Amino acid sequence: MEKFTLGVEEEYMVVDPQTRELASHDQKIVELASLDGKDNVKAEMHQAVVEVGTGICKDVNQAFEEIRGLRKLVSDIAGSLNLRIGAAGTHPFSHWSKQLITPNPRYDEIVQEMQEAARSNLIFGLHVHVGITDKNMAIHIQNTVRYFLPHVYALSCNSPFWEGRDTGFKSFRTKVFDKFPRTGIPDRFESWDDFKNYVNLLIKTNCIDNAKKIWWDVRVHPFFDTIEFRICDVPMRVEETIAITAVFQALVVKLYKLRLQNMSFIMYTRALINENKWRASRYGLDGKLIDFGKQVELDTRVLILELLDFIDDVVDELGSRNAINYIHAILERGTGADRQLAVFQQTGSLEKVVDYILSETLEGV
Repeated sequence: MEKFTLGVEEEYMVVDPQTRELASHDQKIVELASLDGKDNVKAEMHQAVVEVGTGICKDVNQAFEEIRGLRKLVSDIAGSLNLRIGAAGTHPFSHWSKQLITPNPRYDEIVQEMQEAARSNLIFGLHVHVGITDKNMAIHIQNTVRYFLPHVYALSCNSPFWEGRDTGFKSFRTKVFDKFPRTGIPDRFESWDDFKNYVNLLIKTNCIDNAKKIWWDVRVHPFFDTIEFRICDVPMRVEETIAITAVFQALVVKLYKLRLQNMSFIMYTRALINENKWRASRYGLDGKLIDFGKQVELDTRVLILELLDFIDDVVDELGSRNAINYIHAILERGTGADRQLAVFQQTGSLEKVVDYILSETLEGV
């Protein structure tokens, strides 16, 4: 029986509390965490980024405790260096061109190949792993879960500003990441072998050296027995992260059970799902998404409530009812993007927006 274990990774910005600009921590946060025996705090390509990852968690409650503990750990270490950490998909005004790249052969190679696309990729995401060992089942779930990605993404929108401008998007982070190859909603694959043939062709023709350079919004992980969801902005509050994590886990379990009963959710094309992803990026919770079955557009909030109904029968056995109930708080309070924009409208100050992000990141931590 599959255990549907969880792993959660969050990327944070490192901020100078005086200037509110992004700041290089010169990997000191990572070094100090490792002295503490923690190997789940990692460097990223830009020195103003720090990533944390939980271990393999048996349920959302364990994931919540671990990610909350990691937020506290990196916050305390950053504080000892006179720095702060913040959880938002983009920094409201710092410019990527002023940020240092972490010295590392892998990052050097990516910058050499991707050039400006890599140097400007100063963004902060949430990655959720759900454990599944059967690779063909995992590919089937990857195919079917694609439809729901824009719905969950809309809940995570937390990057309305870029380089000091209100972009008009609730999540500009994916617009920045779209410059990379092999991103976005994946195509449909017939089987694990079909996917492996695709990867092998890319390796053979020197597009990639391994499957980790496939950065889709959802992917069957090439090295772990997981499905990895990569579409979301890092949410501001830890409760938002865990609510979204719980939804992804419940979707995997629901689609798994349907498949065992020889039932399936309709698979839509990448071209159609991309229409909804664009709307989620632009409007967040305040727009409309397309219900492709009915061929109508509906309020995004309505479709999110339908999604909650769809997964409701697996939530209690996963022990994630409390976590998923927080989705209603997001629908009421707004996403991180909505709250950032409200602070900016009230104060006219992007520095105040940064202050708000920094305080919300540690709320409940």
